[in-house]
Amino acid sequence: MISVEQQQFFEKEGYLMVNNLLSKEEVSYYSDLYNSFLNNTIDASKYRSDLSGSDNLSQEKITQIMVPSKLVPELLEKPIHKRVNQIAKQLLGEDIELDFDMLIDKAPYTNTITPWHQDAAYWINMPDKRAVSCWMAIDKATLNNGCMWYTPKSHLKPTLKHEQTGNKGALKCEGREENSVFAELEPGSCVFHHGNTLHYSRGNSTNAHRRAFITNFRPEEMIALERSQGYDHTGERKN
Repeated sequence: MISVEQQQFFEKEGYLMVNNLLSKEEVSYYSDLYNSFLNNTIDASKYRSDLSGSDNLSQEKITQIMVPSKLVPELLEKPIHKRVNQIAKQLLGEDIELDFDMLIDKAPYTNTITPWHQDAAYWINMPDKRAVSCWMAIDKATLNNGCMWYTPKSHLKPTLKHEQTGNKGALKCEGREENSVFAELEPGSCVFHHGNTLHYSRGNSTNAHRRAFITNFRPEEMIALERSQGYDHTGERKN
């Protein structure tokens, strides 16, 4: 589904934009389903949190809903999971499988950044560190509503020291826009990034939501290792 040149770009830079992976009709399906999660028609309360770390319970600024496919299993057979998994295998190998999925929405006029971080900082230490995430735009992603920024080649360096923001908010580390690139996307387009790629996004200062559907992949053996240690990315540790 992607070219050799695209694979080489990902290996070198640590991220890759892929345009128009979904049709307008497919985006519409995901948009409707996404709204059902946000308005609690689908009850995801046990997997839901505010990544901003805000103590204001009356308004979520950055809504994160983990493992939506646990609540709607049909998602596993839909275009995002199927097509993205194929590309993930091209990027990192045939043993790459879905580890977990999540929804992240930036509400209108909340203007709250997602701090600089590397996804690897959230995970347990694993001997095989191959990992890739796909950030799929459900709404148009722009500089004003919080499109993603990536620091090229940062995946080739060790994971930085991270700390937590606010009240159980997102992790953060040092990063700068000046040596990074932004990825504005149309709905149905996406960005793949390595698990150790440094990234962040500005806040949403517009009057509309900025919804993203994120899928995360790693070697099947490493997924089994995580689960054996009680780690399933739901936010609920078993031991």
